Amino acid sequence: MAAKTNPIPSVWARRQREPEQPALSQAVIVREAIAMLDADGVDALSMRKLGARLNAGATSLYRHVATKDELIELTVDEVFGEVVVPDAGAPDWRAAVTETCESFRATVLRHPWLASVIGQAGLVYLGPNLVAVSERMAALFIAIGFPEPSRAIDTVLSFVVGMSNTEAAYLVTVARSGESEADFLARLMPSAQEAVADTEFLADAFAEAAAAAATTDPADMRHAKFAYGLEVILDGLSLRLPR
Repeated sequence: MAAKTNPIPSVWARRQREPEQPALSQAVIVREAIAMLDADGVDALSMRKLGARLNAGATSLYRHVATKDELIELTVDEVFGEVVVPDAGAPDWRAAVTETCESFRATVLRHPWLASVIGQAGLVYLGPNLVAVSERMAALFIAIGFPEPSRAIDTVLSFVVGMSNTEAAYLVTVARSGESEADFLARLMPSAQEAVADTEFLADAFAEAAAAAATTDPADMRHAKFAYGLEVILDGLSLRLPR
């Protein structure tokens, strides 16, 4: 009797099974959505594209997240978990507020899409991380002794959100140019100086900026601009503290 021929002569010739679909959860979906948002922005995010990245259909995603708007809310709250607010009663109140504002700015710059979301909807997402940040800021400003802590917080956040949004939008433009920030500025500065040549104050300001850009790390320049403005805000708020 002839031996049966093995239709698969080697394990290496056997067709490999498709990898199993990873277990989906809201946390996994949100984490992947943040990666997409960081890379391509809000307009590029869709449930269909997200499902493809997760090797899952959009229907599977809807079991965990009802809509794209709901997904955005979840991602916003997730990244707010990165904002650090020192404990209330810190010995140096200016250092504590500065640390909070620097952390907020750094979070926006890590996730530039956050700027457009905040700018359109404001800080209205009442997720646990955002609530925790709000509560810690309230405790900090109350402990500092501001007679109207909520207004002091609004003043600080208005500055931080405005500056961070503008900076994030600028960095997105730089990234889309395909150039380094230093090269982008070097190319842009001559045209900008020419455009304001007839206005003495602006011409002097651009000349000073051009000189600084030639010798200073652009990231350091951006940070110095933010730090200066924040110092001015805190100088003004300090006048509101009880003597």
